[in-house]
Parts: sequence; C-alpha cells; structure tokens
Amino acid sequence: MVKPIALQERAGIKRRDVLKGAAGAAAVAVGALGAPAILRAQDVIRIGHITPKTGFLGQLGVFGLNAAQLAVDEVNAAGGVMGRKLELIAEDSVNAGTAVTKVDQLINRDKSVALLGEISSGTALAIGSAAERNKTLYINTGANSDALRGKNCNRYMFHVEGCNTMYTKTIGNWQLSQNLINGSKWYFLTADYAFGHDLRNVSQRFYKENGGTIIGDELVPTGTVDFSAYILNIRKAKPDLVYLNLAGADQTNFLKQYREYALGFPLSGGVMDTLLFWNAGIDAISGYWQSLWYHTLDNAGSKAFVAAYKSRHGVPPENQAWGDYVAAKILAQGMNEAKSTASADLVAHFESGAKLDLLKAREGSFRKRDHQLLQEMYLVRVKDKDKSMDQWDIFDIVQPTPGPNESLEAIQPTEQENPCAMADL
Repeated sequence: MVKPIALQERAGIKRRDVLKGAAGAAAVAVGALGAPAILRAQDVIRIGHITPKTGFLGQLGVFGLNAAQLAVDEVNAAGGVMGRKLELIAEDSVNAGTAVTKVDQLINRDKSVALLGEISSGTALAIGSAAERNKTLYINTGANSDALRGKNCNRYMFHVEGCNTMYTKTIGNWQLSQNLINGSKWYFLTADYAFGHDLRNVSQRFYKENGGTIIGDELVPTGTVDFSAYILNIRKAKPDLVYLNLAGADQTNFLKQYREYALGFPLSGGVMDTLLFWNAGIDAISGYWQSLWYHTLDNAGSKAFVAAYKSRHGVPPENQAWGDYVAAKILAQGMNEAKSTASADLVAHFESGAKLDLLKAREGSFRKRDHQLLQEMYLVRVKDKDKSMDQWDIFDIVQPTPGPNESLEAIQPTEQENPCAMADL
C-alpha cells in the first residue's frame, strides 16, 4: 500500500511558507540562468490558488498545490511573464461558503489577477460565480460536473479538467467496442453530492441508450468509511459489472473493502484518480479505466514534469497534479501571448483558439462555446502485479481517446447534450 507520502505534513502548508518557497526556488533557478532571467520582483503578478487541502479531497488538493507551485517556479526561472515575477497565493477552499470568502480576499485584498484550482464541483460553482462577479479569470483544474460547462457556465470560467461526459465516453466507447454494454446488468454506486449526481445522470444515460440495464443504483454519502452494506447489496444483486461514481478517499476505501469480499464482479467507473488507486494498492484494483493524463506518457514535456515533481516531492505526480501544473503553465502562456494580465484580454485570447501545450501528443485549445479544454484522454488497464516496477506503476496505457486521426470533439458533450449560454464580458 502507498504510504501517505507526507501529505499530512504538506496539507498544513502556510501561505507565507508557499511564497517563501517560491521565492527561494526562483532565486536559485534565476541564478543558474543568469541575467536574462532576472525579474522585476517589485512588480509581481499574483495568482490565487484555491483548492481543498483537508477533508476527503485533501490529498488530491495537496498534489495540485505542489504542482501549481512547481509550474510557477519554472515560469519564473525562465523569465516570468512579460519580465514580471509570478507569485502563487494559496488558500484551502474547505467548502463552498468558505471558498467564496477566500475568493473575495484573493482578488480584492491580495490583488490576484486570476484564479485556478478546486476539485469539488459544488465548490467550483461557487468559485466560478464569485469570479464572474469580480470579472476575474478562473481556471478549474479538478471539478468534473457537466453543469459547470452547461447551465452554470460563465464567461470567466475555463476548464482544464475533463467533464463527466468525457470520462463516460472514454470508457463507454471502449466497452461498446468490446460488446460489454448491450444486454448487461450494471450496479451503480454514486457520491452523494453535485459531482456524483451529475456523473450519475451522464453515465446512466449513456448505458441506457446503448442497451444496458441498471439493476442497482445507490447514493453514497461522502466520507463513508464502511462499505460493507453496499457490498452485500452488490453480492445479492449479482450484476455483470459494478460501476463506481465515487470521489476522494471513498474510492480507496471501497476498493480495499471490495477486494476483501472477493465477489468477482468486474469493476469500472465514471472517474479514476491515480492517487486513490495508489492508496488502495495494486492487489485491490483490476480492469480498464480512463485517465486524463498518466505519468508514464512518452513525450519530452511529460517526462520533464514527472522528473521535476519527483525530484522535489519524492513521488511521481498524479492526474490532479497534472491539471494544476498545466493550468498554471497555460495561464502564463496566455499572459505572455496576450501581453496582458487583464481577465477580459485573457478570455478573448483563450476563446480565439490559442494552441496550448498539455504535455500530450496533441496540443489542446479551449472550446469557445463552453470553455472546455479539448484534449486527449487515455484508456488504461491495470498492470499484472509481476510486471509493476514500483508502487506507482499500476497502469498500462492502452490507447489515446480520441485516436490520433479523430477529432478532439469526439468525446465532448454536444451542444444538445449540454447547452451553455454565456453573458457578454
């Protein structure tokens, strides 16, 4: 089993410590690069980072914060943004109500020119609404709800994280190709909050449309520790497949306990977080899943990110770390290309179809109508234990989705499936 990776220690990072660390790391990097990288430290550009660092999503949030700080340090070492230094101001979102207060502080007290972060869909909605009210760019790095890109979309909110439809279609289209849906019986376990409700609707629609039958459908309170009652219900129902729409540490707890019962019904799901599968251990996982990114991708940018993160933190980055790292990098790229830190200019630049490096084989861009990042996902397969190189080496990448010759729109929700009406700036 993966150890806690000093997450409890890192979850308590204080904001001033984050800023000190950024300054120190940047100073070392600048010294190595020489005069061209010297920044105007008295004229900093502040970015607010807000994400859960405590609670059932806290472990993922700490990975995200660590990765965002790494990205900012690398940007500063390379000359910053328009010759100005970036500063990351980090806050724990805690919940939706607290997040709104902290967004106002990040913008009005700390003078952050943009925001990034979050994992909870309900909290991301609150952050997005506050960002719109303050006319400040917000890049969502971890919240999946389709509604954030649909009925709750707004002009100032962009999404690096994939939406629930992308996750559902990535695994679902493969299952269709293997004749695993039509005529089969499925048992759903779903996190009982905004993310889970949205994913439940999206995934059940997909499976019903393609001939699947749902014989079990239970909502699970977040932070559930004992899954025995749910597992006994699954044993009684005898499904062809158990479909997980769980989040945070609930994924880990279920996987561990399900293994103990040795039921043998295959597992799949509408979402997969690498860290939570690491924590469960390779003995407790099986089957095919979907991932937005994976640390063994074979391209130069991805390898450099993995090496830098592992050098700093002692473990490889997981998919939430990728989201926050890429968001910080493309925010800096957008500022440099737009020659502006003004949110209106950045919104216009990203809506123009600017090409973005995502540490993948294909570049991405934000879709203008709903601000979802168009990008590849990956179908992954749990490795045979005897072929795993270490505790983090749990998947083989089967294929990118969409394929190399397919449109990146192939796994996106259509306008009919998820309409978005944005107001003017």
